[in-house]
Amino acid sequence: MNAPVFNLDNVMMPAEFRQCFDAQRKAYLAHPEPSHAERSADLQSLARLLKENRDALVAAINLDYGNRSEFETLFTEYFVSLEAIHDAAKNLKRWMKPQKRRVDLMTYPGARNRVIPQPLGVVGVIVPWNFPLNLSFTPLAAILAAGNRAMVKMSENSRHLAALLTSLSPKYLPEDKLKFFDDGGGRGPAFSSLPFDHLLFTGSGQTGRAVMANAARNLTPVTLELGGKSPAIVGPDFPLEAAAERIMWVKMLNAGQICTNVDYVFLPEGAAPAFVAHCKRLVGARYPDLNGGDYTSIIDERSFARLQAALDDARAKGATIVNLAEGQTPDAARRKFAPHIVQGATDDMQLMQREIFGPILPLRTYTDRQEVADYVNARDRPLAIYPFTNDRELQQFYISRVMSGGVSVNEALLHVGQHDLPFGGVGASGMGHYHGREGFETFSKLRPVFYQGPFSAIQMLFQPPYTDRSRKLLNFLIRFKT
Repeated sequence: MNAPVFNLDNVMMPAEFRQCFDAQRKAYLAHPEPSHAERSADLQSLARLLKENRDALVAAINLDYGNRSEFETLFTEYFVSLEAIHDAAKNLKRWMKPQKRRVDLMTYPGARNRVIPQPLGVVGVIVPWNFPLNLSFTPLAAILAAGNRAMVKMSENSRHLAALLTSLSPKYLPEDKLKFFDDGGGRGPAFSSLPFDHLLFTGSGQTGRAVMANAARNLTPVTLELGGKSPAIVGPDFPLEAAAERIMWVKMLNAGQICTNVDYVFLPEGAAPAFVAHCKRLVGARYPDLNGGDYTSIIDERSFARLQAALDDARAKGATIVNLAEGQTPDAARRKFAPHIVQGATDDMQLMQREIFGPILPLRTYTDRQEVADYVNARDRPLAIYPFTNDRELQQFYISRVMSGGVSVNEALLHVGQHDLPFGGVGASGMGHYHGREGFETFSKLRPVFYQGPFSAIQMLFQPPYTDRSRKLLNFLIRFKT
């Protein structure tokens, strides 16, 4: 490992960032390869932090949102984080085991090849506000399982949670192994400029590009989990009511503030009226009072205003706007935003040009599957696609013809919760993977090691001056391989 170089280029580096990085790197160099027992203990400590502070963590997230559904916090963050830690602990011994690799015994008799997963060192994690517990603890499960140390920067919109984690974390893990930081008002560029051994960022594409540029100053490898416009595609054979149920469950979850959410829906020509009717019924049944605790607030005033402006823009450009919660008056002071469907969405509308990140669902209709594939493929590759069809051939058509980060078939979002599936984007929706074994490997150096046998055929036979015997043997090997 080379000595770190702080290529800052006018970036103001907070002293606590540099001090923590130096302390963690020193600790890594003193003990670069923790044992299985040590890593298991770290994972247990991470789980204890969650289990012993459940109510406080839920309350802090609720304060940051203004109102965050307690059930949604427990299900999408708390439970998922514990699952990730449990999965890592259960599989850790197998993941750590050196992998045997083939060796050409004709050329290298008696030799062995191994791939040995080893810790990288100090890993940085930049966490967004929408699932701040999940998107810090899930990667931490992989980072600590891989034997690394971690610095975690929370979002400016997660101030209460950041303060809580900053105070709690040292009680469970030493700061030279894990330390949380609040944003502190625009400290992101400094954090991403640290010479980490790996950097994980979750957030917008625009910010992701800046993070990648900062990391490039130190040649820090990055995993970027971004977003994009993930479509749901309802096939002509799939029941509209079931599609509406599954799509609206995701669209209303966290008030739509999910990077893998359904951003727009393709419906067969003529299916829109029935789909809209199902959606109105579902919202009325599931959320009879948007001002209640089950419906999450929009995170801040800027986001609330952006969603309203997008609706106004669509209306001005000829779209039909359907309020799915007619008769209700959401509390604007608490940033409760009513769910809407936008019919007649066109490409010149703001809603179709950027990720929505809220409870607004544009509809498009189609007559031919190739039309759908061509539309999606003409744009940035999405983080996910969601084909709804029981036709196996049609499922495979969309999987084969439309590239995305991930896929859920006949459902939305749930591929993200599968711990034995890698999670990540492609193209503008991100790069790299984590979750499960792929997470462990992302935060490890898969180090190739060649072990020479009792004698070296290469040294015996292929040393200069090269004789006729050497040339004949080499030509024999070439003929054998071809």
